[in-house]
Amino acid sequence: MTIEPNTVTSILSAGSDSVTLINSINTDASSEDAVDGMTQAEINEVVQRNVDHLEIILAYAPVDEDDDTPDVAGAADSKKTTHVAAIATGKAYIAANS
Repeated sequence: MTIEPNTVTSILSAGSDSVTLINSINTDASSEDAVDGMTQAEINEVVQRNVDHLEIILAYAPVDEDDDTPDVAGAADSKKTTHVAAIATGKAYIAANS
């Protein structure tokens, strides 16, 4: 197995499933297998966990000059746009369904 090095791209890719899930639930939660049989409160919890995950990913940054953590927070990457949009979508979904 090859382990991909931590890069801005690899870290943002790790959030792609959360982006997809939030958008799918927002479009039609009843067609999303991941939340099948859940109450609205449980679905909101799933959305919130994924929003939290994306917010953590977007905040990644080195703490000092010796830290090799990729600077996701300071990066200008087009994938960040989809992550930021999914966070807004998730928060709006929860607000509308609480």
